[in-house]
Amino acid sequence: MAMVDVTVRGAGIFGLSIAWTCARRGAKVQVVDPFGPGSGSSGGLVGALAPHVPENWNAKKAFQFDSLIMAEPFWKQVEATGGVSAGYARLGRLQPIADTRTLELAHARGVTAEMLWQGRAEWRVVATDTLGSWCPPSPTGFVIHDTLSARMHPRRACAALVSALAVMGVEVVTDAPDKGQVVHATGLVGLQELSQAFGKTVGNGVKGQAALLRFDAGAVPQLFADAIHIVPHADGTLAIGSTSERDYDDPTSTDAALDDVLDRTIRAVPILHGAEVIERWAGVRPRSKSRAPMLGAHPLYQGQFIANGGFKIGFGMAPKVAEVMADLVLDGRDGIPDDFRPEASL
Repeated sequence: MAMVDVTVRGAGIFGLSIAWTCARRGAKVQVVDPFGPGSGSSGGLVGALAPHVPENWNAKKAFQFDSLIMAEPFWKQVEATGGVSAGYARLGRLQPIADTRTLELAHARGVTAEMLWQGRAEWRVVATDTLGSWCPPSPTGFVIHDTLSARMHPRRACAALVSALAVMGVEVVTDAPDKGQVVHATGLVGLQELSQAFGKTVGNGVKGQAALLRFDAGAVPQLFADAIHIVPHADGTLAIGSTSERDYDDPTSTDAALDDVLDRTIRAVPILHGAEVIERWAGVRPRSKSRAPMLGAHPLYQGQFIANGGFKIGFGMAPKVAEVMADLVLDGRDGIPDDFRPEASL
């Protein structure tokens, strides 16, 4: 590629999504990642695109809402271009309600969601006896059903973006010099570089363990029970996860912590008893100090940009992150919330 307008360093979900959005706007893009696409935490299993609760509204929740609403057309266009499906579907989510106080809170949040979610999604309380067998046991006999949550298969999402980018003339390469505008979407490595340069923790990695089961639940909502995401995928598998481990020796090994997640999953959703575990996975997810994505001018490289720190919400935030970063990089329009700027973690 003789002329390059944008170099994206990092081929995780942020980097690939930014590259895709820039390419769709006519930019010549190159993506550089020494380990290949989806090699870090973006190559995981779970793919739960779920919103924060509809209360105490702030810029982060509003940004996430916009991104979750944008997701369906975003992934449809990716699939239509590259011919590879990300396994995306907005099928909602069910959560058991533990006690009377939580039930009252769930009803109150339903009222708030009517305003905050602009009628584009619902947060409602539903009796378990109306939902059939695909429903977690609930002490109150009620569950929360939100219609904003969606699912996707992370690896397939990365593969779908790579395929769509290839059609647009963009390849992911292991090495290339910087050309044009430069965006660093390098995940944990990038956060470690910042922490070392500033002599303090700017961000870190949180290990997560997950598992993939052979269980075809069909096109049903994902579940969130006992702090575990249970996500049926379009390919007849079902993902569960994940742990959140600050201290770990081996970032890619699975152990008793995942065994505990599996045991709790069976207790929460008995219908999964006996399902074959076909993969155990572990990886480290980048977490900025502020817990929000870190977007904007790069603190170390003058005139360059950063998109990092999408801890747990990276896939859900990716369409909107890609939009605001393309606005900034290509057009100089800055629509990034103040809480997302690198200064919030420095």
